[in-house]
Amino acid sequence: MKKNLIAMLILGGAMLCNGVAMAKLPALSDEAKAKAAEAAAKTAWTGKLEAYQLCKAQDKVAARNKPAVKGAKPAAVASTCADPGPFVYTPTVAAAPASSAPASAAVAAKKP
Repeated sequence: MKKNLIAMLILGGAMLCNGVAMAKLPALSDEAKAKAAEAAAKTAWTGKLEAYQLCKAQDKVAARNKPAVKGAKPAAVASTCADPGPFVYTPTVAAAPASSAPASAAVAAKKP
């Protein structure tokens, strides 16, 4: 009897938590969307910067470990590293949402 009661309480609690967890979250505000877009742009730029720094380090190590021919001048190695430059974020202007006026006009036209 006691085991059944405990099992029912646990099941009821789990169902209650499941309902709360499944609740729909409100839509993000425009400010939150802008912050998220800027954070994504910053993350992408950071990845490009890290790739550039890795490329430069690899070029440096390759130049140092390249076997030199006696009497030959060291050849200048052309770097294929692309510098991403400083981080600059230019927010894109979102298109204005479609007006609901035509839809409301159509509903008003249907009413007798």
